[in-house]
This record gives sequence, C-alpha cells and structure tokens, in this order.
Amino acid sequence: MVSVPYGKLLNSNQVLLRKMLSANQDFNKIRPLLLQQHARLHSKDLVNGGDWSYQDAVLADIPEDWMRIIPEGEDHSIAWLLWHLTRCEDITMNLLVAEIDQILFSQAWIEKLNCSWRDTGNAMSPEEIFNFSQLINLNALLSYRTAVGRNTQDIINELTQESLHRKMNPYAVQRIFDEGAVLEEARGIAEYWSKRDVAGLLLMPATRHILTHLTEALKIKKKLKKAFSK
Repeated sequence: MVSVPYGKLLNSNQVLLRKMLSANQDFNKIRPLLLQQHARLHSKDLVNGGDWSYQDAVLADIPEDWMRIIPEGEDHSIAWLLWHLTRCEDITMNLLVAEIDQILFSQAWIEKLNCSWRDTGNAMSPEEIFNFSQLINLNALLSYRTAVGRNTQDIINELTQESLHRKMNPYAVQRIFDEGAVLEEARGIAEYWSKRDVAGLLLMPATRHILTHLTEALKIKKKLKKAFSK
C-alpha cells in the first residue's frame, strides 16, 4: 500500500505548485517540481532515476480482473478511472495547451485499446461504465497512459513564462466537441477547461485531477482486498 508520507508529499507539493504558479514565479524554478509531481502521478518510467510513483504503488499487486470490478458503493472501476484521467490529460494538454492532435489519434491508440469510446467517460451510464471496464485492453490502456504522460512532459519542457497565462483558443475548444472528446451531455467539463489559462490546466487536470482519481483507485483497491480476503 502507499505509505502515508508519500501521500502527504504529493498533496503538499500540489499546494506549493498552485501557490508558485498563482504568484507568477519564475517558471524555470517551477518546472522541475512540476515535472517531478506529474511524473510521480504516472509510471515510474517517467521519473528520472526510477524514483517512486504513486500510480505504480496504487496498481501494485492488483490482478487484472480486479481492475474491471466496480465494488458495491462505488461508481467506477479502476480501469475506467485510468481511462478518464488519461483522456482528460490527453485532451487538455494536446488540443488546448499545445494545440496539436490528441495522442489517442496521432498514435492510433483506438485500435490498440479495443474500444470505440473516445470521450472522457463523464456521460457514461452505469451500464456503459461496466461494459467499458470489461472490454478495454488493460495493457494497451496503461501503455496509452504512459504515452500521454511522456508527451505532457515534453509540452511542459517547451512552455515559456509568457505562455502560462495564455487563454484557450476558441477553435481549440471547439475541436473538443468536433472530435467527440467530450459529449454534449458533459459540456460543463469543456466549458470549465475553456475558462482556465495554461497554468490552470497544468494544475487541473494535469496534476490535481490525476492525484484525486488515483486516490479513488486506491480506495477501490482496499475495498477489493477486504472483500476477497473474506
């Protein structure tokens, strides 16, 4: 299980990043902490020197079939959570921040993932979440997640001080709907993103959003361990 000190460290670093970005501090001093925080929310493959990773700790020792289960009292499976947080990162970092194609399409992940879904999953019904969880190729999902994370690291490395407070391009926001990345029923999430600047999206969803859902996945893991230990 994840040790308490690491959880505290991630949360304290997130607060520090928010303060530093809000104060418009020198981004060259913020960037190393941002890169480390983001990497620790992905696989340790993204962390220089093989440092600790929250995602790896959360997913350690989870059988594949457990990742597809929606425990009683929960709305999601771990598989769905990984899809949702990765899609949100792919959409915001690529379409909105870098204004380039989504990794989902530019690297042909749809075919590898064995699914027809392309949106964030916010509008999925309980039945659709269940079906998604059974059908998704989990190995491909984890690889897609790593590809998105590596690309985000490249984007962060290319950002300048001036770019941090850039508002979203309306054309880029419209692409979200044109490409089916967010469905009309979940329009609010795209409208929220559209009102953020680049710095805001680096905080939410590129870091804080991931931290929140990985913690939800950890809660599900604990429930499953308890259920299967009976």
